Amino acid sequence: MSIVIKNGRVIDPSTNTDRVADVLIVDGRIAGVAPNLSSPRVEVFDAAGMFVAPGFIDMHVHLREPGFEHAETIESGSRAAAAGGFTSVCCMPNTKPVNDSATGTSYIVERARSYAAVDAPRHGVRPLLRPAHHRPL
Repeated sequence: MSIVIKNGRVIDPSTNTDRVADVLIVDGRIAGVAPNLSSPRVEVFDAAGMFVAPGFIDMHVHLREPGFEHAETIESGSRAAAAGGFTSVCCMPNTKPVNDSATGTSYIVERARSYAAVDAPRHGVRPLLRPAHHRPL
């Protein structure tokens, strides 16, 4: 599947890019960034007036699981993050019980693999945990 994101303000700090351009995505990977891109049999998304940027990372998230699931879960918090353009979150250890053991960390990592809509590592665990069902763009 291919998609062209047209007319968006492309911002990419890694390449010092800040300009209006199109982004061509083929098979989940960026294939080109330039003005007036097109490709046969491609879905077009008009991003005029919008930003197109690498996924944001939130380094201070309170996902509350385990112990406070009534407030938020790994699944609900990561879905909210994804809706806001975040592709990775780092959850704080303010859970009950506090995540201070390998057993607690394993539980959280497995829940993230199964339910997180974005990468959801714990502080001090893995830099970017990729959930099993995570798909590229």
